[in-house]
Amino acid sequence: MTEIIRESMDYDVVIVGAGPSGLSAAIRLKQLDPDLSVVVLEKGSEVGAHILSGAVLDPSGLDALLPDWRNMDAPVRTEVKEDNFYLLGPAGKIRIPNFPMPPLMNNHGNYIVSMANVCRWMAGVAEGLGVEIFPGMAASQLVYEGDRVAGVVAGEFGLDPITALPGDSYEPGMELRGKYVFLSEGVRGSLGKEVIAKYNLSKDHCPQKFGLGMKEIWEIDPEKHHEGRVSHTMGWPLGSNAGGGSFIYHLENNQVYIGFVVHLNYKNPHLYPYMEFQRFKHHPMVAELLKGGKRVAYGARAISEGGYQSIPKMVAPGVALLGCNAGLVNVPRIKGNHNAMLSGKAAAEAAFAAIKAGRSGDELSDYETEVRNGAIGRDLKKVRNVKPMWSKWGLSASLAFGGFDMWTNTLGFSLFGTLKHGKNDAKSTGKAKDYKKIDYPRPDGVLSFDRLTNVAYSFTNHDEQQPAHLRLKDPSIPISVNLPEYDEPAQRYCPAGVYEVLGEGKEASFRINFQNCVHCKTCDIKDPSENITWTTPMGGGGPNYPNM
Repeated sequence: MTEIIRESMDYDVVIVGAGPSGLSAAIRLKQLDPDLSVVVLEKGSEVGAHILSGAVLDPSGLDALLPDWRNMDAPVRTEVKEDNFYLLGPAGKIRIPNFPMPPLMNNHGNYIVSMANVCRWMAGVAEGLGVEIFPGMAASQLVYEGDRVAGVVAGEFGLDPITALPGDSYEPGMELRGKYVFLSEGVRGSLGKEVIAKYNLSKDHCPQKFGLGMKEIWEIDPEKHHEGRVSHTMGWPLGSNAGGGSFIYHLENNQVYIGFVVHLNYKNPHLYPYMEFQRFKHHPMVAELLKGGKRVAYGARAISEGGYQSIPKMVAPGVALLGCNAGLVNVPRIKGNHNAMLSGKAAAEAAFAAIKAGRSGDELSDYETEVRNGAIGRDLKKVRNVKPMWSKWGLSASLAFGGFDMWTNTLGFSLFGTLKHGKNDAKSTGKAKDYKKIDYPRPDGVLSFDRLTNVAYSFTNHDEQQPAHLRLKDPSIPISVNLPEYDEPAQRYCPAGVYEVLGEGKEASFRINFQNCVHCKTCDIKDPSENITWTTPMGGGGPNYPNM
């Protein structure tokens, strides 16, 4: 094979991912030194195209990064006015009063936002400071020099769809090299996963835990709309089958965000997270809200849920993990964007100090220290036991003991110490023979929809003339192991209908419809044989979220 020759460009800092952490890092670097050369690579067709979040935004990250953001026409306008928590049964609900909840659960002063639009706005701020942003440029490989990460390969096109080797129209892409490389790819980023494995960054830390978040945007009857209302639910329809819950956020323009989260450590391989979401919308409380409305968008993504115990070492020679690549979500608050922004700011300050001192390619240990001991660490440490309690003891016990533990943590101590997470989410999957199949009602096409219909509302597109970016380590595993042992759960855990089992018995085969992929990474997390690897497709592919 002919050696691939690539052009190279040098920067002070190379940032992979134009999400809240990557853009915050870029902005802060330019605030500290306008002469620093900073580039941001974004695999989506535009900034914001791959951004999906709830989202109720805690503005503390923006306050630290851009103190004058309220006068900068930021798309952060809908302040939370009403905060509701419900425990659902099949036909009714119980309101959980706010007063017993720890102060950290209060949404007063937070905002309902589209993080896709917030990131588009942040990109404009960054470009105004001189940051170079290249959308449609997927960073597909890391560049190493000795033991350090020295850059990334981006913009590779024209690989043969069958052999994955350079084809007739091959474009080799460029090497973008930096004194430091920031990986802000989001949850389970492919390059971040490689770095964590290569440098054994998870050693002495709990395995990362994940949830699958699915979201629709609805336009509803103006008489039912209450701008600024925030509601969260737990209980039905998941019950004891899985941990998780929902959110309903009323933003402007008579729109609501309807979201549903399923913790991916569920045991029953017959569970169908997407259909649990669709069933949820038929609860009387939700159905009445949506009656007469219309769905305008759909999307899904994984959520890091391990919290304080699961944050890996975040630095290795020449590279740092930012935001969700490190797993900085506060699970009970369902918030991580503020911590993502603070992590970008902290990484930028550490890199600036290092470059100013004449260093490059080393470990930014000051960044690690700031995340663990600063505002992010304090935020996550207070809630560190909620997720393991839920996983081990169930919903009711976690509500009681988790609430108590958060209260005591506000005073600086915990009777429980620091509880550990169990095995990873893939290994949590049980055998099909040990669990009953779940009978899900058919979508009615009014409140609930089949997956493929909904995927059309994610505006997902991939060039079919490329290799599948979903790789099987062993192509025989889905039919020889996962089907007989687990009823091949990839058919169900994927919220976009990417995976299918065709035929039966000796005629059975496994199909990957990679064109449907919304880049949620669930398959990379939940496959019980850990046989699927998610890699970045060619730049510009994937969902095109409008206001997620």
